[in-house]
Amino acid sequence: MGEKNVIDAEGEAGEIRAFSKRLLRDLRALERMLKEERFEKGVRRIGAEQEVFIVDRHMRPAPSILEILKILNDPQHFTTEVARFNLEMNLDPLVFGGTCLSQMETQLDALLGRTRTAAATLGNEIVLTGILPTIRKSDLGLDNMTPIPRYFALNKAMTRLRGEDYAIQLKGVDELNLKHDSVMVESCNCSFQAHFQVAPQEFAKFYNIAQVAASYVLAAAVNSPMLMGRRLWNETRIALFQQSVDTRAAGTSMREAMPRVDFGREWVRQSVVELYEEAIARFRILIATEAEEDPFDVLDRGAIPELKALRLHNGTIYRWNRACYGVMGGLPHLRIELRVLPSGPTVVDEIANSAFWYGLIAGMESQLGDITKHMSFDDARQNFFAAARSGLGASLVWLDDEVLPAQQLLRDRLLPLARKGLVERGVDAADAKRYLDIIEERVVTGRTGARWMLSSLAGMAHQGTQPERLTALTAATITRQISGEPVARWEPARLEEGGGWQANYLKVEQMMATDFVTVREDDAAELVANLMVYENARHVPVEDAQGRLVGLVSYRALLRLLAGGQATVAAGESTPISQIMKRDPLTVGPEAPTLEAITLMRTRGVGCLPVVKDGRLVGMVTARSLMGIVAKLLEEKAQETEKADAPMAAARALASSKRPKA
Repeated sequence: MGEKNVIDAEGEAGEIRAFSKRLLRDLRALERMLKEERFEKGVRRIGAEQEVFIVDRHMRPAPSILEILKILNDPQHFTTEVARFNLEMNLDPLVFGGTCLSQMETQLDALLGRTRTAAATLGNEIVLTGILPTIRKSDLGLDNMTPIPRYFALNKAMTRLRGEDYAIQLKGVDELNLKHDSVMVESCNCSFQAHFQVAPQEFAKFYNIAQVAASYVLAAAVNSPMLMGRRLWNETRIALFQQSVDTRAAGTSMREAMPRVDFGREWVRQSVVELYEEAIARFRILIATEAEEDPFDVLDRGAIPELKALRLHNGTIYRWNRACYGVMGGLPHLRIELRVLPSGPTVVDEIANSAFWYGLIAGMESQLGDITKHMSFDDARQNFFAAARSGLGASLVWLDDEVLPAQQLLRDRLLPLARKGLVERGVDAADAKRYLDIIEERVVTGRTGARWMLSSLAGMAHQGTQPERLTALTAATITRQISGEPVARWEPARLEEGGGWQANYLKVEQMMATDFVTVREDDAAELVANLMVYENARHVPVEDAQGRLVGLVSYRALLRLLAGGQATVAAGESTPISQIMKRDPLTVGPEAPTLEAITLMRTRGVGCLPVVKDGRLVGMVTARSLMGIVAKLLEEKAQETEKADAPMAAARALASSKRPKA
């Protein structure tokens, strides 16, 4: 998806037909190159891509990618992502062997250091995490999409193909139901993508092994257990990414249509061509480019074509293990891109995850050969989703239908296999031990990044508000990442790491209540009165079947009704709440400053402000909740004053002790 000059498919039927022909011609050229053995031989390389979030001093997404890239001025290693608060780093490829793993760590540390320095000049920080705990729906507007034509063209094409809003429905400990009008939900995800170069004739064998190995590595690497405060899968990115770019309309759910993000449907039998053919057959062209070369003319000249059409289309299909064609040093190559790993928790954790994957691929190829003789594709696919949901708590299928707990399988079977695989392929023994020991410690203790987040939240369960806890979690993540300690050794996050008032209550969405009862216009007044007692609520919003706010009922209105003896109109008949509710109540948006909400409530004399987004009720702000926040603020200010006065008090005490006695 590095191509900038793209054409949206809508209204460009002629261009798309022309692009289709170029796409098919690229595929035929690839087949010719395979037949003529044009690909690089005798070398195996590894590489990686790092995605990060950019946050401001309040731990919220900071849309400053373009400014940071300008400061860095290094397009070879740094590039954009869909959102203006995401950034991608590209590491240099390395020959697989020797100290390649520690070299990868050294370069990644250096790139991240440069990025942190650049971000700091803007008052920003960077975070390595699969899903940013503090991200909210209000961050996902098109105003935060990176202003590059290909991103807008891709969003327009995907949204048109889907024909309706994107529906995100996830269940774990909690449940999330979210609708959004663009692919910007995808920007909630950040990954660490590992690459493994293979020769064309061995592609099918290694790709199938890579598919199997991915699930086992993911079980130990989970680092994204939440989205918007809801505790979902151990690696929520997996389900979220699939749904966030799913172009299948709801009406086609009975058909066997493949999502654009997928693990796959079957083993590769012969060649990489099978994956490209499936991509062309199963997925519509979303964006196109103008012709720049004829691949057969290039081949006839003895040169190597870029196959831009094939690569562009492949870039709009997000397999968790993706086949990639590239050209380096004038020679083409094939590599497998592992996309399942989340960003973070630390650089050393990420390199350890990659080492585990590389080692498993090498060890399984050496010991088992054709993995399809030992495992069905359905079992491999089942392992993938089990690992994403439950991490090290999953039960996973191993060879010949053996099912084992993930911790036992990884500790007793897979880590020894990966160690052997790395050393047999010439990887430095000390490096292999260091990185796989990190995985082993994580496996034995069960302390994955996901477990650290969930445990930290549980430890703060009765402290502060949810925004405070999520802010503290993000700030603690940054602090511990900079320390470089693997996540298995991290101390839990503490509420005081979150930064207090300024970080947590600047906007209405940071302090509004999202858990409250609502009623309908035709509900009985007696029912609403009892609901208020049950929920200890002084205001109840009235909404319609679509979740649109139509009114607000106050405790005072009910008291006036009951005092007037009007609750019962006739025997067995009650007053509908529509007769006493306040229609068109004063409201506020979730992105409004908290001070604006306070001013509105004070000047208009209201005790409750419904929070409305796109006509729908999303939260509530009450005088009671504001009093709690004001109390926290006063307490913080008092503590600051006390600390500021402490040196003076000590000086006075010292001076007093030295005065001569009368």
